[in-house]
Order: sequence, then C-alpha cells, then structure tokens
Amino acid sequence: MTLDEALAQCPVVAIVRGVRPEEILDHAQALFEAGVRGVEVPLNSPEPIESLRRLSEAFGDRLVTGAGTVLHADRVDEVAKAGGRIIVAPNTSREVIARAVALKLDPAPGFATATEAFVAIEAGARHLKLFPAVTYGPAHLKQLKAVLPPEIVVWAVGGVGAPDFADWWAAGARAFGLGGELYKAGQSVAETADKARRVVEAIRNLH
Repeated sequence: MTLDEALAQCPVVAIVRGVRPEEILDHAQALFEAGVRGVEVPLNSPEPIESLRRLSEAFGDRLVTGAGTVLHADRVDEVAKAGGRIIVAPNTSREVIARAVALKLDPAPGFATATEAFVAIEAGARHLKLFPAVTYGPAHLKQLKAVLPPEIVVWAVGGVGAPDFADWWAAGARAFGLGGELYKAGQSVAETADKARRVVEAIRNLH
C-alpha cells in the first residue's frame, strides 16, 4: 500500500509518540481495525526503530508506516532498513527530503510559509505538513493553496482534532496527522480503539 492509497482510504496518520516496542502491535491493530491506515512512530519514542521493524513485519502492506521527528538524513536510512515508508519531520530539511526521495520513500516535511513549502517541493516532497497547524489556522492554508501545485497533499498537524476537520478540509487539507487525539503514551489499547473509532467516524462525515 502506498501513502496515497492509505490516505485515500482514510486521510489520517496516527502519531504514536512514546509508544514502546512491546505494545506497538496491539495499538496498531486497534487503529487498523478502526480504519486508520497510516502510523508514524516519532524518533523521540523509546526504541522507535524496533517498533517500526515490528510494525513492518506484522502488517506488511496493510498499513503504511514510518517515522516522525526525522531531523537528520542518516536517520532516513535506519527507517528504510526497518521497513518504514514515510519520513515525517517538523521542519523543512533539503537533506532529509532528498535522502527519502533517493530511497523511494515518501517525505512529509513540516512547513509554515510559502517559502518553506516551495523549498520542500523543489527538494522532491509531494506531501507537506503544516505544523503546528493550530498556530496558523485554516485561513492561512486556504491562501497558500492558491499558489501551491494542485498535486501537493497538505497535512494539518498539531492541535487539530475531530471538531476542526471540516474547516481544514474546506481550506484544502487532505490529510491529518493526529497525536493525542488518537494516542498518548501509557493509554490502554481500549482507549486507542475508542479514540480511533470516533476519529474515523468524524472523517467519514466529511464526504
């Protein structure tokens, strides 16, 4: 499953910051059963590469998985070796984007301004993460969408929850990266399942 295929099924990437390798599969299964098809393990989680390896082995093409908070190009290689497909970052780094593209992975760099967006696009990114989205708001994205190439997929990430989906969708966002809305370190699998069901229901109400 490609990133685009995953987002077509459900435009949500779950950010499981703080998850441990021994619990990743249970939470991922809960997310999958609810309809989520993208999972991001931030690199500032405990043993994130091991979690990614377990995800890749267990889910294969049923989920698109990858790493978040990827700040240096050498980490891209680690993610690739563990089976990760997406490279998410809070910032725009030409080196990280170029390395991801070279390895045939999907970078989703963070941006806030038109300048950052076009730097990322020129480096090879097709997915852009507006971060933190809550700081800028849907009106900011609506204006940026007027100049961004139509094939660019913008994610709204940071402070975005189910009540905000419709406004962001109307502004042109076509994916959401959700952290605490779906997962907080230490929560039960049942909590993850419940949150995921509510998020996916809200997403389906957009169409």
